Amino acid sequence: MAAEMTAAQLIEKHRPTLDQTLEAIRTRAYWSPHPEHPKAYGESAAPDGLAAFEALRGRRFELDQPGTDDWTGEEVSPYGLKLDISYPHPDVDVLLPAMRAALPAWRDAGPETRAAVCLEILARISARTHEFAQAVMHTSGQAFMMAFQAGGPHAQDRGLEAVAYAYAEQVRIPEQAPWSKPQGKRDPLELTKSFTAVPRGVALMIGCNTFPTWNGYPGLFASLATGNPVLVKPHPRAVLPLALTVKVAREVLAEAGFPADLVCLAVDRPDEGLAKTLAVRPEVRIIDYTGSTAFGDWLETHARQAQVFTEKAGVNTVVIESTDDYKGMLSNLAFSLSLYSGQMCTTPQNLLIPRDGITTDAGPKSYDEVVSDLAGAVNGLLGDDARANALLGAIVNPQVKERIDAAAGLGEVALASREVPHPEFPGATVRTPVIVKLDGAKPDSEAAYLSECFGPVSFAVAVGSAADAVDLLRRTVREKGAMTVGAYTTSAEVEQLVEEACLEECAQLSLNLTGGVYVNQTAAFSDFHGSGGNPAANAALCDGAFVANRFRTVEVRRPA
Repeated sequence: MAAEMTAAQLIEKHRPTLDQTLEAIRTRAYWSPHPEHPKAYGESAAPDGLAAFEALRGRRFELDQPGTDDWTGEEVSPYGLKLDISYPHPDVDVLLPAMRAALPAWRDAGPETRAAVCLEILARISARTHEFAQAVMHTSGQAFMMAFQAGGPHAQDRGLEAVAYAYAEQVRIPEQAPWSKPQGKRDPLELTKSFTAVPRGVALMIGCNTFPTWNGYPGLFASLATGNPVLVKPHPRAVLPLALTVKVAREVLAEAGFPADLVCLAVDRPDEGLAKTLAVRPEVRIIDYTGSTAFGDWLETHARQAQVFTEKAGVNTVVIESTDDYKGMLSNLAFSLSLYSGQMCTTPQNLLIPRDGITTDAGPKSYDEVVSDLAGAVNGLLGDDARANALLGAIVNPQVKERIDAAAGLGEVALASREVPHPEFPGATVRTPVIVKLDGAKPDSEAAYLSECFGPVSFAVAVGSAADAVDLLRRTVREKGAMTVGAYTTSAEVEQLVEEACLEECAQLSLNLTGGVYVNQTAAFSDFHGSGGNPAANAALCDGAFVANRFRTVEVRRPA
């Protein structure tokens, strides 16, 4: 165990990083304290990380938290490895009271100390990024480099971002303030007032299968930094990355002199549905959830005692009206459709293309040519199996594979999906994207393109005009939600129409991306992930609204 650190030592160590983060979210400039390149972590980091991951397999994951009544775990890597890790199963009637008992000391520590402890947790996670990358890879199916970057430094950035927003919101009000009201010839009325950020209670973070750390860290660290104990309930197929996170957090909290039970793990037995049980417990006052619309809606309806933050499903749309870089547009879209086999909440699904075609720097292109050329760009990108595996990763669950196979029956297939063999992991299911042509004027096509088809399935929807595309975009965002919107146009008028639609429907827009920035990627400290203003999500990662309602300010007044 590392040597204990006082609050003052932690603040001294991490205050510069906190200050830089506060400056980054103010300016929205690029910044990150977490290296993206695997070699930045040292010569032995990669083999050490792999060895640490392998050492976790086939054994119990000890946490020493209260209320353990059983052991459970059924993770199987999408690459075919059986992890064989058992995790503590909680008796919630024991665990939740222990977590509530840990709250007062954490509340009294104050915003700066809490932020410093959170930054120490993130620093220790960062030092083990290679180990976490293996854990993310073998629970989500992400290819290694994506698991390393998105599951490591990018997730850590999002956690750090949440801590900074939480700190900023809590210190808007001073801890103490003198108050004096003049009374004319009489003595003034004088009071001393103190203000304390008071946490709501136990926070429940319900993890997702595809991005357990990237989607999990914002809520986890926002709640913890605002004084709330956090109960982490991972997706049953993606427990390990969050279990490692909980273990690191408990170690840091104990070393800093706080109860380790401020962060605990809740892993359910097969088909137990523990998330539903926990979500309506009176102790649970905050819920963070990423996943299906059905369960997100259930939480919003039934967890009435809690403040619920949800990221659900949406139908992401790209309007293609014209471009001055046809080759760059095709390349950019091909990468966006292929990355992690389209298993991202930000991957484009509907490509709205005028049926009379588009204008480009390579001359006019018909609807059929645009779709055919995009299919060719995807084939060119993924034609080499080694490169395809590095971009696609593995299909995360059988339901995604079923959607790929069913897509061929929805319309004319412009690009068929193919299976890609994985030389290192023969048990992996790796599939390239499928693109289906649909006519937006035909009512029977609506059922396909107005439903989320999670995975590497995209629809090239023929529309009457750019105005029709914007109308369909607006309707899609309003009715179904969208995490991302993209558009390609050289027309100032069309650009204004798309931008106005996104402003009115509250959707994040990327225009004319043709280089190394993609519509399905966002940068912490600068880009907002989701908006909280359409049905895809009721919160944004990350803004003041994401953290401010996790605590309340309680005032005490005394005569001066």
